[in-house]
Amino acid sequence: MNTIIRVVMVSFALVCANVSAQEFQGEATYKSKRKIDIKLDSTQMATGMADQMMEMLKKQFEKTYILDFNKEESIYKEEEALSAPNPQGMNMVMVMSGGSDVLYKNIKGKRYTNQNESFSKLFLIKDDLEDIEWKLESETRNIGDYTCFKATTTREVEVRESGISFNGDKDLSTTDKEPIMQEITITAWYTPQIPVSVGPGNYHGLPGLILEVNDGSETVICSKIVINPKKASKIVEPEKGKELTQDAYDKIMEKKMKEMDERMRSNNRRGDGENIEIRIGG
Repeated sequence: MNTIIRVVMVSFALVCANVSAQEFQGEATYKSKRKIDIKLDSTQMATGMADQMMEMLKKQFEKTYILDFNKEESIYKEEEALSAPNPQGMNMVMVMSGGSDVLYKNIKGKRYTNQNESFSKLFLIKDDLEDIEWKLESETRNIGDYTCFKATTTREVEVRESGISFNGDKDLSTTDKEPIMQEITITAWYTPQIPVSVGPGNYHGLPGLILEVNDGSETVICSKIVINPKKASKIVEPEKGKELTQDAYDKIMEKKMKEMDERMRSNNRRGDGENIEIRIGG
């Protein structure tokens, strides 16, 4: 009889643990900031225009994201906000690499789905999650109420210089320069107090929720965490959009960017208004 009771109790404990894992969910809010190292030529614009442009760029990269997660899945979205208005009399085109509208990650299945609207078309990028080779460090720090541990990784990325083109002026534009390969160090801070292997953006694979990550030019840091919120958002994998792999999507974007550069130069040769193209490493 005692043996039967012990078996029942163990089975009950396992069922409860499984249910608890399924029901566990959290919501983390992240803020992003980015270094902007662009020199503006005051002779190319009206007085005060340079200040307006830099203020607009600063706001452009101060974004808020929401990460909903459980033990096996997560979904990462940018919180909707009004775009900063263009300076009067200027048509400004922001060109940035990367990014997503809705990023779903399935940690258990080691895959992701990125729903992204680019050039007025909706894409559904499906591919395998990258196996990030993190180096776990002993250094710790507190972020809010959580004790975080440091982890680093290095990555070779294709980098194109940031720059500004005034009405297609090639002397100030870096869009024609070939990208270079550069090794960068990525530093993450994760907390084992929240035992999920997810984080903001494409970052994952650590023994705890990633609360901060810095790649040398952009910092994303968690500002709020709610565990098991009363009104938890459903984590649903996106389904709408043209389905393709990451490599296929990158090739399409490269082609579209070249077409846009040529179209802008053609318009400027005809004198169709005053345009400024700002390229941030893309």
